[in-house]
Amino acid sequence: MNNLESSFAVRGRVLHFLRQPQSDQDLESFEYFPDGVLWIERGYIKALASADELLPKLPTGIQVQNRSDQLILPGFVDTHVHYPQMKVIASYGTQLLEWLEKYTFPEESKFKDLQYARQSAKLFLDGLMSHGTTTALVFCTVHPESVEAFFTEAEKRNLRMIAGKVMMDKNAPAELTDTPMSSYQQSKDLIEKWHNRSRLSYAVTPRFAPTSSPEQLQMAGKLLKEYPDVYLQTHLSEQLAEIEWVQELFPSALDYLDVYDQHGLVTERSVFAHSIHLSDRECRRISQADSAVAFCPSSNLFLGSGLFNLHKILQHEINVGLGTDVGGGTSLSQLRTLHDAYSITAMNNGNLNAYLAFYLATLGGAKALKLDHKIGNFEQGKEADFVTVDMQAIPVLGHRIEGVDDLHEQLFALMTLGDSRTISQTYVMGEPQL
Repeated sequence: MNNLESSFAVRGRVLHFLRQPQSDQDLESFEYFPDGVLWIERGYIKALASADELLPKLPTGIQVQNRSDQLILPGFVDTHVHYPQMKVIASYGTQLLEWLEKYTFPEESKFKDLQYARQSAKLFLDGLMSHGTTTALVFCTVHPESVEAFFTEAEKRNLRMIAGKVMMDKNAPAELTDTPMSSYQQSKDLIEKWHNRSRLSYAVTPRFAPTSSPEQLQMAGKLLKEYPDVYLQTHLSEQLAEIEWVQELFPSALDYLDVYDQHGLVTERSVFAHSIHLSDRECRRISQADSAVAFCPSSNLFLGSGLFNLHKILQHEINVGLGTDVGGGTSLSQLRTLHDAYSITAMNNGNLNAYLAFYLATLGGAKALKLDHKIGNFEQGKEADFVTVDMQAIPVLGHRIEGVDDLHEQLFALMTLGDSRTISQTYVMGEPQL
């Protein structure tokens, strides 16, 4: 394949972020080209500029895809989601702990079957693509087969994905439990096979403190020491009843976070999902460790977990990304997630401006996953994962923005009214997926 065959350009309204916006007036935090051209070469960003500047510089004969009526954004980043829970989305009538026992655990028990896991992984990844999400931090189940299925399907699509086998040796059904040693050895084998293979990374994955013994958490910490560039993902302070349970199970810990800290699990590559009810001490420690938290507004609302305080987290200079948290969350759409994030922030007497919102869904998520050197915006040399957005695809959205020239107002309408219908194409390393 020659350079011309491996290159193309997309022309449209191009937006990407350079840093975290400080307000809805922070115009230096992003670049926006009302008529821009994104040049892709061999799956990477070659250049971005206005059409007037870049079109004359393109090689003769290069394909230019005309998306002049659409918005071009970096691919969305989901920092917390469970692929085995697609079938329990919209399960009625419970809060977290009962919801796990009634819906989640019975479904996850099916993932010992490799074929079942493969079909679920395909459905899940199809869903991510249709919603414009190109990178995710993913929980599998306790079964190694669930990880094999997920990574196999993700590798076929050349996706940048992070995932791991759940570690869970107590307070769960027998068919879903492992042991400290088996969870260590199975995780180690999966790391050796899949971590840093293609665009894949591994995350050590104790489900949450109540379902792991101190011995198992110790084994998780051992894995992090042996493989310092793997991730750690788990849940933290999602519901008050959960926090009380953790206090009963680990009476010597200062707080919930300290349970993980005592076992070496609070690192710069740790991502703590939910983190709703954090003390100032916990916030300071997360910030000091350069860990990240995943803001999961849809599931927080659906399960009645509480109101995540985004501005408190940002004041502590904690890295934060967005998580759909399917199946507690009700959609794989980051646009729907942004809608709920705005609502939760408003209920907390705060405000989420559209610039910050789309930063969190793109570059902010990449920073939370320590991947901002590879994805998250359109800087030269980064991987060409991006989406094209058609705001006319939903009539009410198209009507809302008719005659509106203000970018912030358009973006706010998109995050309030948009969903998968607005995603016209998802590109992975420059390859269209839809």
